[in-house]
Amino acid sequence: MHRDFTKDEANNWVAPLPFRSPRQRLPNNRDQALSRLMSLRKTLKKKPEMKDHYIEFLDKTFSKGHAEPAPALAPEQECWYLPSFGIYHPQKPGKIRVVFDSSAQYNNVSLNDVLLKGPDLNNTLVGVLMRFRADPYAVMADVEQMFYNFVVREDHRNYLRFLWFKNHDLDGEVQEFRMRVHVFGNCPSPSVAIYGLKRTAMEGEKEHGNDVREFIERHFYVDDGLKSFPSADEAINILCGAQKMLAQCNIRLHKISSNCPTITNAFPSEDLAADMQGLDLGQTPMQRSLGLGWDLSTDLFRFQIIINEKPFTKRGVLSVVNSVYDPLGFAVPVIVEGRVILRDISTDISEWDTELPKDKLQQWQQWKHSLKHLQQLEIPRMFTSIPLSAAVTKEIHVFCDASTKAVAAVAYLKLTDRDGHNEVGFLLGKARLAPKPDITIPRLELCAAVLAVEVAELVVDELDITVDEVSFYSDSKVVLGYIFNTTRRFYVYVHNRVERIRRSTQAHQWHYVPTHLNPADHATRALPAEQLSTSTWLSGPAFLTKSETGQSQAESFDLVDPETDNELRHEVTTCVTTLAKDVLSSARFERFSSWNVLLKAISKLRHIVQSFKQNIEGSCQGWHSCSEHLIEKQLDQAKIFIIRTVQREVYADDIRQLEKSMPLKRSSPLSKLNPFLDTNGMLRLRRAQADILLKGQSELQAFGLWEEKEQ
Repeated sequence: MHRDFTKDEANNWVAPLPFRSPRQRLPNNRDQALSRLMSLRKTLKKKPEMKDHYIEFLDKTFSKGHAEPAPALAPEQECWYLPSFGIYHPQKPGKIRVVFDSSAQYNNVSLNDVLLKGPDLNNTLVGVLMRFRADPYAVMADVEQMFYNFVVREDHRNYLRFLWFKNHDLDGEVQEFRMRVHVFGNCPSPSVAIYGLKRTAMEGEKEHGNDVREFIERHFYVDDGLKSFPSADEAINILCGAQKMLAQCNIRLHKISSNCPTITNAFPSEDLAADMQGLDLGQTPMQRSLGLGWDLSTDLFRFQIIINEKPFTKRGVLSVVNSVYDPLGFAVPVIVEGRVILRDISTDISEWDTELPKDKLQQWQQWKHSLKHLQQLEIPRMFTSIPLSAAVTKEIHVFCDASTKAVAAVAYLKLTDRDGHNEVGFLLGKARLAPKPDITIPRLELCAAVLAVEVAELVVDELDITVDEVSFYSDSKVVLGYIFNTTRRFYVYVHNRVERIRRSTQAHQWHYVPTHLNPADHATRALPAEQLSTSTWLSGPAFLTKSETGQSQAESFDLVDPETDNELRHEVTTCVTTLAKDVLSSARFERFSSWNVLLKAISKLRHIVQSFKQNIEGSCQGWHSCSEHLIEKQLDQAKIFIIRTVQREVYADDIRQLEKSMPLKRSSPLSKLNPFLDTNGMLRLRRAQADILLKGQSELQAFGLWEEKEQ
């Protein structure tokens, strides 16, 4: 991608379509595109308002040079025609977006099938929103027609051909056009556009500064930029720098809005959000920040709940549950109840449009109607009144809990200013339905602890701050005992989750909290929407605001009832047998009935040893029972081995002295006999000394001291 990204004469970024290699050749699907166009014409004729919006959108596309008349194709030239359709955003009913259907298949292949999606270069939605809550001066901005800012290389434009009517006359001649830019609907378009945005920031850093580059690279989610600043001047400078940096590549940053009139007044009216243009000072409408309702006048987040009447089917219930958009988890205790209801009422029903049991209808309607209370919920945009950039100490406290309904974790940010004043703010909440079939409460609590670790890792990675302390809280002493345990072993389920927890945390970071003080308990039991604002879910427990948190004192937890806990492996005593020496001793020789039997056994063992050390031809390889007759040489070598083994036990000290070429000690019985070691390492006496002990000849021979030949 880096190599193929270039600029044209107008300084626009130009990028190819990233085709797979190898790939299937695309057939000519003009007939399919024409059929889809005729179907679209019928729809537009039935909906005049949609027709006007559609024509207006395409007219802008042509006037801005995003599309061009398609040239004639050479014989057998590969091409592809894109069918199109229009969609409306629920929050923007008067504005249509034309989508080119790159996933439409013809002869079992589509354009997206032969294109590479590319890497996911986008920032996480949760991370952008959390950083948006850090400081008092917040701004939002938007890149105008993000994908259309990046031109398609000319030799690839015939894969983006489409059909439309001449002069926008739906009863007129059908003409062929092709897009000059990357389109909404192509799978690689997001990757291309985000890379182009970050490439622009990288190349403009030298002129416009690192802060502007960091704003574009770190605080955008696709085409939406959100960031909070410690001061209005800093916000204005970075926004102006970002506009100039992007404008160098013909990318426009507009739709600027802010909770501070000083910031919005610094920009011309055409650069502001559409509903802020021409407003008097103090008139600040509700804005949407990546789906969240943001009241600029009060700097509060609000839920915008629109409950459409849906049939009481699996599809209808799912539609209502998913209509509550809550990426940061403010309303998790309310939403989790809807998920539980959906699971309970649709467990035995597989069809999406089959009517659900009537006995569950009242419970469902009661929950659905309670959602209207979420519109009254107000959440401060900032974590606390203490700006994150001005805090002296920063602590993260994560609580977890589980029930048969769900497992949940919630994180809070504790900030301390220079005066020692503490404040606690809501960071992130998550919940998952408890798995079915039912599992034990200790296992569920352990899953909640794992979720707490995942939440903490996400928060620390996304906030871009140095955290002074991260603490975890659970009301399950069984789980705390598992985490602190260092002596007993667990079965696989518990072992894997305990290891996951220990991989990211230390045992001293975990603390016990009573159930009535655990805010995560609200998510596992579920709360009515009208009670959410008065619960501790959003504010956190009161003890966190104390200067010295008593709950944070060092604690240690033992296993609870280890003798009856089925998750613990039974203790097993293992006995290990070791040899005192790694050499053969004469005690083994005493087990043989006669000298000849011992001699033959040692000879065969030495033969097997040699078969491992050397490549011996025939069957004499490795462990085997040898059928070959022992020769005299093998018996002589075995005899030497046996005698040498006995000598090194009886005369060990004397042999060590001789090996060091030192005289024998006077206390040795051999000190006056002048012994020596022969070439086989055996202890010998010369004949002159042996004659003195002729009477003990048999004993000398027994120990191998007698030498037959004169040395």
